[in-house]
Amino acid sequence: MRPCRGMVTAMKRSLAAGCSAVLVALQAGCVSAPPPPPSELVFAWTRDADEKDSDFLAVIETSPSSPDFGKVLATTPVGVTGTRSHHTEHEMAPGGMLFANGFGAGRTWVFDVGSPRSPKVAAEVGASRFHHPHSFARLPNGHVLATFQMADHENNLPGGLAEIDNGGRVIRESAPATAEGQFVRPYSLTVLPEIDRVVSTSSDMHSKEVARTAQIWRLSDLKLLHSVLLPQGPRGKEGDDPAEARVLGDGRTVMVSTFECGLYRLSGIEGDAPQARLVHDFGAGTCSLPVVSGQYWVMTHTAMPGLIALDLSNPDRPREASRLVLGKDMAPHWISLRPDGRRIVISSGFKAMESKMLFATIDRRGRLALESREIDFSRLAWPHGATGPAIPHGAVFARDD
Repeated sequence: MRPCRGMVTAMKRSLAAGCSAVLVALQAGCVSAPPPPPSELVFAWTRDADEKDSDFLAVIETSPSSPDFGKVLATTPVGVTGTRSHHTEHEMAPGGMLFANGFGAGRTWVFDVGSPRSPKVAAEVGASRFHHPHSFARLPNGHVLATFQMADHENNLPGGLAEIDNGGRVIRESAPATAEGQFVRPYSLTVLPEIDRVVSTSSDMHSKEVARTAQIWRLSDLKLLHSVLLPQGPRGKEGDDPAEARVLGDGRTVMVSTFECGLYRLSGIEGDAPQARLVHDFGAGTCSLPVVSGQYWVMTHTAMPGLIALDLSNPDRPREASRLVLGKDMAPHWISLRPDGRRIVISSGFKAMESKMLFATIDRRGRLALESREIDFSRLAWPHGATGPAIPHGAVFARDD
């Protein structure tokens, strides 16, 4: 019994010494408190609901583990009302500058978000031969390439492409995006620097006519090389109004989605006879923005309403990986990925989602899941003042760096 009693006594002394050491360390400030949960900031380009006050960029804490989830950390008004805040860049690029268009006003602002909790307006895009910029894609030199819908304010002539620096200066412009026998209004685009190409889509924001072309440009001189007519599928509408083009992980494979929910693969874009082939039909409804998460193409679909994830490990034979069905009267439109490709911010501006921002996750098997908490923009006061409810549209996650 004596040896055991001795061991117990030694253990008690050791424990007492350890506790004393921890107490001394705490009193000396040597032991730090547990670190706070990491921030996941989202920049939301937002319009004033009644259009009486300025549209603005909002900075929101969206980390699911943060006690500040949903807190609006800052807002930066542009000083203009009724711009119809629309698209930002589809994801946050390095360098801390973010382009955002007020499509209804035909104006675009460049925000400096290098200090993410205190963004500021750095510039407004200057004069161009074209009007009403819509979408933006980053170039290797840090500038953006933008689509402009029209060449006149009356929407009688097609617009084109323009390279713009971070000071809002137009560096160079293309010729108008014409296609013989086809109605064209440049809508969105993707850039393929490795093969000196740009692919743009065509869809009119004012619904003047239905478009059906994707266009291929040479990046180095912005020369229009080809206009590719999207063939229809069994429904007879799958090729109507090409919406978004995205390049897959190999840097060469380009997919084009349409507002009528067709998905096309473009081939031969480096050569003289590019082609488009319908590889998937999401079904009747309206499909808007996609994101590419690894091998998965995630698309918004209003008829479900919700999101659909396709496995594009074989781009010629996509297969559905999962669906995320939202509540009745929801109308998902805009989506953007967190930098790690595993979380999605969802906004709309329409129906029951008009003033809401939702979040979803996608795992490595392509399974989508809706997060339980959402952010409501139907508030009366913002950091810049009591301007009332607002409507978010373009939204992107801040970069981790």
